[in-house]
Amino acid sequence: MAGYGQRFTARLIDFGLVFALNALVNGWFVWRWLLELMPYWREVLRRAQQGNSSTEGLPPIGEQAGLLLVVILVIATALWLAYEVPAMAAGGQTVGKRVMRIRAVPLAADQPLGFGSALSRWTTLGMPTLLWYCAGLGLVLQLVDALSPLFDHPLRQALHDKRAQTVVVQVPRTTGSDTPNDRDQPSGETP
Repeated sequence: MAGYGQRFTARLIDFGLVFALNALVNGWFVWRWLLELMPYWREVLRRAQQGNSSTEGLPPIGEQAGLLLVVILVIATALWLAYEVPAMAAGGQTVGKRVMRIRAVPLAADQPLGFGSALSRWTTLGMPTLLWYCAGLGLVLQLVDALSPLFDHPLRQALHDKRAQTVVVQVPRTTGSDTPNDRDQPSGETP
């Protein structure tokens, strides 16, 4: 079974890549969202510096802030789905898992997960991103899922692994002696 540290590091690598992708794709929407919030927060900070805790007369948060936040979360969720599901379906590994030499495999057999299992695995962890809008509920659900392997023995399955019936295993290192040597085999040609 893959160790907790390996899984955590792989997830951090993947998070960094998806975050960078989001910065490129979602950057304009985040900028617009911040512009909608700025007048409100500037006034809150100005009042706090003066020791004024009054909330009367604060400028309203921009009308588009809520819609922009939903758009940002939908795009972020779609990017994560596009990053993770095809890679997991094909070989059970994202970039982070490849770097950390771990792979998700079905409990039943050592074969690729396939699209259905990869999607099932991802939805348990990825779909709560859409609930970040609800007072951070999605983030809490994702944290519970991420910590769940610490309490599952002996398979160390996260909730998303249980749903898709997968386990995360270490990938054995291949050495030069593990690869076939074509020179040791006769060519099949007759002299």
